[in-house]
Amino acid sequence: MRKERRIINTNIRLNLCDEQDRKAWEYLQTMDRQKYKSYTKAVVAALNDYFAREYRNKEDPYLETREKEDAFLERVETAIRNGVKESVPMAMAKNLFEMLAPFVKESAGEKELSDLTEEKESEQHTEDITDWEQEADLDAALDFADSF
Repeated sequence: MRKERRIINTNIRLNLCDEQDRKAWEYLQTMDRQKYKSYTKAVVAALNDYFAREYRNKEDPYLETREKEDAFLERVETAIRNGVKESVPMAMAKNLFEMLAPFVKESAGEKELSDLTEEKESEQHTEDITDWEQEADLDAALDFADSF
């Protein structure tokens, strides 16, 4: 059984001196022939996409803004995830060091023990400041992300 066809033939004129027309012609010349078997298929896809977007924006003028905001939030979330991935190994190393510290104290002499204690206190103070700064940065990023 043969499929019924209703074909309308129309011409498109492109003025290659006009920037928009020239660009359209270049797109048609470089289109993927596996995806679009003919100019007709490419033009139909382009027209449908263009006017569908136009009508959606007409019905919902804030659609484009929301799409941009969603893309921005995705970039922020990715940056936060990457930051957490980078900071987790350092936190694990700190915890491991704290767990091993009593064993190191036992094996160290009195003089070495006092040196280690002073060094650890100095490092702890520096780490506390760094941890506080990282925590403040993370809180600020999360508050920003939550505001959307």
